[in-house]
Amino acid sequence: MRSATALSTLLASGCIVYADPDPGPAPVNDPPVIEWADASCFYDEYYRDDVWWFEADLRDDEGLDDVVAVYADVYDGLTEEWVDAFELYHDGGHTWYSAWQEDSTWLDCDHYDYIVDFVAEDVVGEGEAYTVVLY
Repeated sequence: MRSATALSTLLASGCIVYADPDPGPAPVNDPPVIEWADASCFYDEYYRDDVWWFEADLRDDEGLDDVVAVYADVYDGLTEEWVDAFELYHDGGHTWYSAWQEDSTWLDCDHYDYIVDFVAEDVVGEGEAYTVVLY
C-alpha cells in the first residue's frame, strides 16, 4: 500500500524524469606517475644508527591532491622475498619522502642488495611501479 501512495504522490506532483540514453564517455582519471625515485641508507651520528631514506617525485594530471598514498616495498635482491614496506609523506611540492632508523626496520645496510618498488595510488587506484635496484 505504501508504494501505491508514493507512486500516486509522484504522479500528482507533475514531475517527469528523463533518462539520457547516451550519457557519453565516463570521465578519465589517469593514474599518478612516479618520474624519479631513490633509496639508500647512511649512518647518523645523533641516533647512532643507520637510517634508511626513500624519496619519489610524482606527477598526476588531475593534480597532486589526487594522490592518496605513496609507499616503497623492499625485496631481497638475492631471494626476491618481500622484506619491508614504508609509507612516504608528501612534502607539499611534487616529492614524497620518509626516513627510518634501521632498528625499526627489517633492512640491513651491510646487506645492501635490495630491490625497491615505489608505488603511488590516487583516488581510483594504483599507478605503475617504479623500481630501484640497490647494490
